[in-house]
Order: sequence, then structure tokens, then C-alpha cells
Amino acid sequence: MRIERIAVKQEIEDLGPVDLDLLNPLIEKYKSKKGNLIPLLQGAQDIYGYIPRPAFEKLAAETGNELSDMYGVVTFYAQFRLNPVGKHIIKVCHGTACHVQNARALTTSLKEALKVDDGGTTEDGLFTLESVACLGCCSLAPVMMIGNETFGKLTGSQAVKIMKKIRISENN
Repeated sequence: MRIERIAVKQEIEDLGPVDLDLLNPLIEKYKSKKGNLIPLLQGAQDIYGYIPRPAFEKLAAETGNELSDMYGVVTFYAQFRLNPVGKHIIKVCHGTACHVQNARALTTSLKEALKVDDGGTTEDGLFTLESVACLGCCSLAPVMMIGNETFGKLTGSQAVKIMKKIRISENN
């Protein structure tokens, strides 16, 4: 029996021009430091919210890091993004305690309310929904975080209410 490899498709959107001059202080800071790859990538993501293709190319050209090494790191670690995310990232914990307390209901309700799949960003760019392995708040299960704020012991409808309050405050 022959097993066929399934190609993983990770879309990288072309979102137009990127101000690469924003990378100059970051490059100067880490250019000659050993082990600079991850700090450079983290810094680029802090600047743009994700790491655009032109940023990879500039970092490779000016720091001597291989483009393939950078993409290897970015695609290995979940913290890195190749596409823009929403202004507010909603992280729903699916660790053991949250799973047992029905975290799936939170994700399902939010997917329906936001009209996005897991990992997706709303059309207005306001929210990105992510399922994560653990948020470290097991006693509050099921838990979600929006930005740096943690919400615990939630139902699906409570999670949606919280998201809607944020949407309303953004529109005022």
C-alpha cells in the first residue's frame, strides 16, 4: 500500500506595500548577535501584527539568516503569523479541564456569531478566533482570553455576549 503525502496549504496573502524602514532599529539591535533569529521574527511580528513576505526578505538580506530557516521557525512555532489577525484575538482554551467543561460550546458559539472558522478573522478585521491548548486557568474552566483579559466559567452565550460588548465599544 502506498501512502500519499498530503500537501499542507498555508496561504500567504499579498496585502500591498509594507514600510520596511520600520525594521531598521530591530535589525540594528540584533544584526550581529548570535541566536538572533527568533528575536528578529518576534520583533517583526510586533511591528506588523504578522510577518509579511517583504519583511522576511529584508531580514534575510540584512542579517544573513536564511529565508528557509526563518520560514522553518515561523511555521514550527504557533506564536508566529503569516497573515494579519484581528484587533482582538479571542483564544478559547481546549486543555483537559476546559475540554471536560465543554469548551467546544464556546468555540461553536463564537464561530457562529463571528461567522469565521477556528483561526479565522472577521471581515471587519476586529476579531480573530483561536483554539489553544492551554491558558493555565484550569480552575476557571472553560476559559477564553481576549487580549490580556481572562474570562472564566463561561457558557457559549456568555462568550458571545462578551464579544458583542467589545464590538459595541469599538463602534462607539
